[in-house]
Amino acid sequence: MKKQIFNQTFDAERSLYNIKNTDVINCKFEGPADGESVLKECRNINVLNSSFSLRYPLWHAKKFLLKNSSMDEKTRAPLWYCKDGEISDCNINGIKCLRECKNIVVNNCSIVSPEFGWRCRGVNITNSTIDSMYFLFESNDVEINNLTMTGKYSFQYMNNLHIKNSNLDTKDAFWHSNNIVVENSVVKGEYLGWFSKNLTFINCKIIGTQPLCYCKNLKLINCTMEDTDLSFEYSEVEADIKGHIVSVKNPKSGTIIADSVGEIIMEDAIMKCRGEVVIREERLSA
Repeated sequence: MKKQIFNQTFDAERSLYNIKNTDVINCKFEGPADGESVLKECRNINVLNSSFSLRYPLWHAKKFLLKNSSMDEKTRAPLWYCKDGEISDCNINGIKCLRECKNIVVNNCSIVSPEFGWRCRGVNITNSTIDSMYFLFESNDVEINNLTMTGKYSFQYMNNLHIKNSNLDTKDAFWHSNNIVVENSVVKGEYLGWFSKNLTFINCKIIGTQPLCYCKNLKLINCTMEDTDLSFEYSEVEADIKGHIVSVKNPKSGTIIADSVGEIIMEDAIMKCRGEVVIREERLSA
């Protein structure tokens, strides 16, 4: 049977260091001692209905549940080097949350955390809202479903990312990333997907200037594009677009099919550009 700690306040350095097989319930981590690392190196614990206002509370934690809890702006870098954990029904406002962690589930959370999720592996995010600069930088093997995300420079230098049913308001997203699939989502932001490899959009709406340039093996299946001027420059692309594209510039290779294109620009290229732009009605009538 697990030990239980109820209704206590902790503010000392490493106040619950290396606890094991414990439920921490309705506790507060705050106070004048301003101690760091209150739950460092914990194992097999459940933290329920608790609040945090101290730095570095959960480092090197393994097999943990953080549920119905909050972390305020003073909770800097709250979860680093953790493994096999779940964060559920939480409100998190600490900068640099989740770094170099492995096998973490995030469900039904509201998170405001610049530099969230750096260099992690095996992260599953569902039914959450996240505001973060450089979101998931250099992370691998990530699954996302029903996420509302805001913040610049997201999903950069990632490998193996699958996003579904989400709304992403972000700039410079997916730069230098590899093996990315985005389905049934809205992606809004400037300079989307530059220098990516194996990036696929399925049933998505893409909004913003100069998207999807310098890409390798780029695919768009049954997508729409809004305010997307100077699209696909120097990209290897196969695209099926429903509706209008403002302009396409110097696609390197492949075929872009759309209902209409405002302008096709094939000039001043610094490499051979043989990509084909096809207007759907013209193909059907040919």
